[in-house]
Amino acid sequence: MLEPARRAEAADLLWTAQRDRTPVDPLTSTYPDIDATDAYEIQLLNIRRQLRDGATVHGHKVGLSSKVMQQMMGVDEPDYGHLLSDMVLSEGTPVEAGRYCFPRIEVEIGYVLGRSLPGEGCTTADVLAATEYIVPSIELIDSRIKDWRIGLADTVADNASSAGVILGAARVRPADLDPADIAAVLYRDGEEIARGNTGAVLGDPTEAVAWLARKVASYGVRLEAGHLVLPGSCTRAVDVRPGDAFRAEFEGLGSVSVGFV
Repeated sequence: MLEPARRAEAADLLWTAQRDRTPVDPLTSTYPDIDATDAYEIQLLNIRRQLRDGATVHGHKVGLSSKVMQQMMGVDEPDYGHLLSDMVLSEGTPVEAGRYCFPRIEVEIGYVLGRSLPGEGCTTADVLAATEYIVPSIELIDSRIKDWRIGLADTVADNASSAGVILGAARVRPADLDPADIAAVLYRDGEEIARGNTGAVLGDPTEAVAWLARKVASYGVRLEAGHLVLPGSCTRAVDVRPGDAFRAEFEGLGSVSVGFV
């Protein structure tokens, strides 16, 4: 475990890397003693800094929500990051790829809460009852760590590699579809490049949202009414290049598009 001064130093490294788009060496190399508790505290240091600068919490995202990714990282549970107000991008406005270090996109459904979730003991039934609607989304991820050479503590400290989110226009109540079985296809410039199913997310992405509610409760945080929750990607992550135009189509849920310049 790191001393508070070392946590603050690591947070400063990530803050500068994001501001200047100059990725840093893995924190797990620079700070060999870093653990998951350190990483979450480092994440919170930079989130608080952004809140002081005027951002607000728009929601949260779950990462490492597939068994394959958990095995790759050597963990047995997901991780999470914050979605801030300035991360919400418009579907109709091209995104400047140069604003990011190593941008990638992932295909996900999103849960928009109509009321706050309980913390400890939160169940999938609680999540479905509290969800106002489900939306199609593309998550923009980025790493302030050089070449995506990340371990668990690296991605957690780096706000779970969060960078942005684009939502499609559709709004569907969870009672009108099965969130655990939605097929999704990702196209780049009209050509299919990935496909998947929401069942790849912990078997049911609603379980990822319930896990998140229970997890953040241990830090005194609740998932509030109006929050957006991204439960994890149902396809592989895809690198972004200037000029790329992506469209993700979800069976029974519509589509979402984003272009990069």
